[in-house]
Amino acid sequence: QVQLAESGGGWVQPGGSLRLSCVGSGRTAGTYAMGWFRRTPWMEREFVAAISASGGTSDVDSSMKDRFTISRDNAKNTAYLQMSNLRVEDTAVYYCAADLSAPFNTIRYGRSYYDSWGQGTQVTVSS
Repeated sequence: QVQLAESGGGWVQPGGSLRLSCVGSGRTAGTYAMGWFRRTPWMEREFVAAISASGGTSDVDSSMKDRFTISRDNAKNTAYLQMSNLRVEDTAVYYCAADLSAPFNTIRYGRSYYDSWGQGTQVTVSS
């Protein structure tokens, strides 16, 4: 298992930016893929972005691709979600998750593939 801890959430005005961080522990960095999901009161956790263990493969949901970027620093066992031009509809609890079984250099999109989850960090976008 991997223990995950998110940080970086908060309140921001529309058009603003935030960077979320997710620190992993309990397993060697670079041996598992990581993903970001978000949950709102009216939607179950939806896929936001994912990055492979090595960082060589990544993807962001098409509806956010022009505004969000995922990255990771295996030296720090940390994944990041850079969010720009935030909209009110981005308000959600954001979770990072670890996919311990993803094939090499691949990412997966379904939340059922992810074995470990952080507690979540609230992002609120409002004026």
